[in-house]
Amino acid sequence: MYLDIREIWNFRELLYFLTWRDVKLRYRQTLLGATWALLQPALTLGIFTLFFGRLARIPSDGIPYPLFALGALVPWNFFAHGLHQSSNSLIASSHLITKVYFPRILIPLSSLLSGTIDLLLSFFLLLLLIAFYGNAPGSQVFSFPAFLALGFLTALGAGLWLSALNVQFRDVRYAVPFLIQVWFFLSPIVYPSSLVPEPWQPLYRLNPMVGVVEGFRFALLGSPAPTLSQWAISGGGTALLLISGIFYFRQVERKFADII
Repeated sequence: MYLDIREIWNFRELLYFLTWRDVKLRYRQTLLGATWALLQPALTLGIFTLFFGRLARIPSDGIPYPLFALGALVPWNFFAHGLHQSSNSLIASSHLITKVYFPRILIPLSSLLSGTIDLLLSFFLLLLLIAFYGNAPGSQVFSFPAFLALGFLTALGAGLWLSALNVQFRDVRYAVPFLIQVWFFLSPIVYPSSLVPEPWQPLYRLNPMVGVVEGFRFALLGSPAPTLSQWAISGGGTALLLISGIFYFRQVERKFADII
């Protein structure tokens, strides 16, 4: 079971339509519209800074805690949105699946791409905060696209798993919020990964979001860079999640129209 990139490219206009549909549905009949993409990370940042930065005094690798937290919230919010939206995307598009043929992978992929607007707006907020603290990134900023791609592929792999599983087992959508919550605390969002005991580090870094979050902080904030072996473990976790997600999705997609 492989991913046919050429077929996806041939249906690129449909992918654009599905992505734009998801964006409009998300902000339809909202008072503030896309402004929520700025308000949500800003309010979350304020809460994290107060409770984790000021009261709990959690270390932040020498970076001001607001920057430390927002540097993780930007990729995390994109990842969490992708999981939440893609997990129910096939069910929500059942009217399309049962009527016309197209690569079914376009549906969870479009759900993931619809979060890029929120990602760009929250990234703009991060740039403002970087300018405020005068913490201009160095030459390591050129590695940022690689970590952005790593985050996208991690979200895609997890989204393929959850969307396909939800077609067969409808209670998956009830488990997704809990999964996102657990995954949040298993990732270095409000704390540095250096707090994890050394014997647990290899297992901890199998979580692909560890590498994504640390990559964002390294590229944009100048936080200490993990070792090559640590990058390899996180990258391997992403590869395993993505390849297995594609394989499972392709294996069961022929049954979607029959059971959806």
